[in-house]
Amino acid sequence: MAGRRNLEFKARVDDLDAVRRAATALGARDEGAWRDIDTYFHVPRGRLKLRRTVGQPGGTLISYHRPDAPGSRPSDYELLHVAAADTLERILARTLGVRAVVAKQRHLLRYGSTRIHLDRVEGLGDFVELETLVALQREDEAAAEHAHVKQALSLESAEPVATSYGDLVG
Repeated sequence: MAGRRNLEFKARVDDLDAVRRAATALGARDEGAWRDIDTYFHVPRGRLKLRRTVGQPGGTLISYHRPDAPGSRPSDYELLHVAAADTLERILARTLGVRAVVAKQRHLLRYGSTRIHLDRVEGLGDFVELETLVALQREDEAAAEHAHVKQALSLESAEPVATSYGDLVG
């Protein structure tokens, strides 16, 4: 489990198809769609969630630290892929308590080091989330790519979201 850093931006949008078309015109690769169930746990610092993708075995435990602020911001995170997701979820729920459960349909496109998530979140609506991986380039290069994608998808005028989906449903 190695630490990683993203530059992230999340916004509420009215038209996911328009964003998908803009991402395709930019040259982003379509990497498919699936349904995720994220279980957020109570923790003293940062956020901890277990992501399970419907129809796939196991899950991914995700620990991350990100400021709650609108606009683009850094996110430091670690991932741990687990085979026994049911058992881990039961242990964490019993020990830490469940803070929120978020179900979403996610469509992923990728442009360079940027993951473009088109999310339809149950009970919340439609969102676009950009995650530009910093590790593969200098921080200023990642910021420039991130800003380029944000502009190409016309996200400057979208309603920015400062918190996680778990905070919004919880």
